[in-house]
Amino acid sequence: MAAFTSVSTLKGDAQFDVYVARPEGTPKAAIVVIQEIFGVNEGIRRKCDGWAQAGYLAMAPDLFWREKPHVELDADIAEDFQAAIGHMQKFNQDQGIRDIEATIKAARAELGADGKVGLVGYCLGGRLVFMSACRTDGDAFVSYYGVGIDGLLGEQHAIGKPVLLHIPTADGFVPPEAQQKMHDGLKDNRHVTLHDYEGLDHGFAAEMGNRRNEEAAQQADRRTADFFAAHL
Repeated sequence: MAAFTSVSTLKGDAQFDVYVARPEGTPKAAIVVIQEIFGVNEGIRRKCDGWAQAGYLAMAPDLFWREKPHVELDADIAEDFQAAIGHMQKFNQDQGIRDIEATIKAARAELGADGKVGLVGYCLGGRLVFMSACRTDGDAFVSYYGVGIDGLLGEQHAIGKPVLLHIPTADGFVPPEAQQKMHDGLKDNRHVTLHDYEGLDHGFAAEMGNRRNEEAAQQADRRTADFFAAHL
């Protein structure tokens, strides 16, 4: 069962929509799926549906809601790609983290006091996952090709739960020097694991479209599933 539902902001002064996919029976944990710059589109909804089929409560918050609710764009359409860049540039990431916190809170309210919540995100969502690992009380964090993480390394002292980073080495949005900073800066952090994917570009694990590399996507997704099974 899957549908959009409303979640209150942390201040309780507004509500935003979250796509929720529920498993059959009692969920074993929750996974918050954090969007790319293309919104909670069909690809992100399919990610949630897959986690629900695996027995998790899956939730994808509509993070662009303050500017334009229900953005749904296609990475393979040039006009959509440019529109997505515009939404990203207007997006307030600190507010986004607070909305992710509110989604974690909503997930725990449904799971019960002992319920654990993992986060997984892609592109912009991959960056927000790293920020969430530093700023929220989630239980496990997975980032796919997060952009600009090399500029966030000063916050890593706040990481207290397991973090997994998937890094395509030919990422057009994360140059080699930024990747090297990530490896050098995080290699001694006992909570963080990094996996490189040689010769692959940004978006290789997209659920659909021209960016997807089937073999690598399946490998990364298996690692993610094992990671959540171990920590949630």
